[in-house]
Amino acid sequence: MLILLGNGVVAGVLLNKSKSQQAGWVVITLGWGLAVTLSVYMVGAISGAHLNPAVTVALASIGQGGFTWAQVPGYILAQLVGAMLGATLVWLTYLPHWKETEDSELKLAAFSTDAAIRHTLSNLISEIVGTFVLVLGVLTILRPDNLVPDSEFDTGFGPVLVGLIVLSVGISLGGPTGYAINPARDLGPRLAHAILPIHGKGTSNWGYAWIPVVGPLIGGLLAAMVYRLLW
Repeated sequence: MLILLGNGVVAGVLLNKSKSQQAGWVVITLGWGLAVTLSVYMVGAISGAHLNPAVTVALASIGQGGFTWAQVPGYILAQLVGAMLGATLVWLTYLPHWKETEDSELKLAAFSTDAAIRHTLSNLISEIVGTFVLVLGVLTILRPDNLVPDSEFDTGFGPVLVGLIVLSVGISLGGPTGYAINPARDLGPRLAHAILPIHGKGTSNWGYAWIPVVGPLIGGLLAAMVYRLLW
């Protein structure tokens, strides 16, 4: 659901002859924020809402909520497979629009991220900072002692808060790289892009692909370390 709705809004904004074409960056960030919110509500009770390997690794590094390293490989595999399936559904949903869109970079952007200005170090820092804000926000804002029991601000409102964090990161920090802030969100759809028979798709840009994987993992681990030191 995360990738279906998140990449779906990107495809709608970028692909030719879509009714939402050129709706803009704010629509994309709103779409992703809502996608995260709905996805957390859907699977929170099943998996603890582990939609992001950066969050999964961060929680395992500090043992938050009893989560252990032994659980990490299975979670990450599921996240990658889910991301590939979501990207495939986006491809099917917008099937006629790929042929109508000549720009191969726009087609890839409907699957995975890329830098607005290619600069390896600053691109990596951008992903680290964005993910740091996301993970630290999740760990601190959703602390049980930070929520008011028996009110509209109870834990049931948690997924909305997570979505707002993602929305804020996207609007404020997403410009340089498109804010992957989630290795599976980028790598899974990039793999789908490489495999699917997309008309005129061009390269999958594997030279850049490590940045939205490594950056978020570093950012998540740094956020977990800061959280453990301060709380």
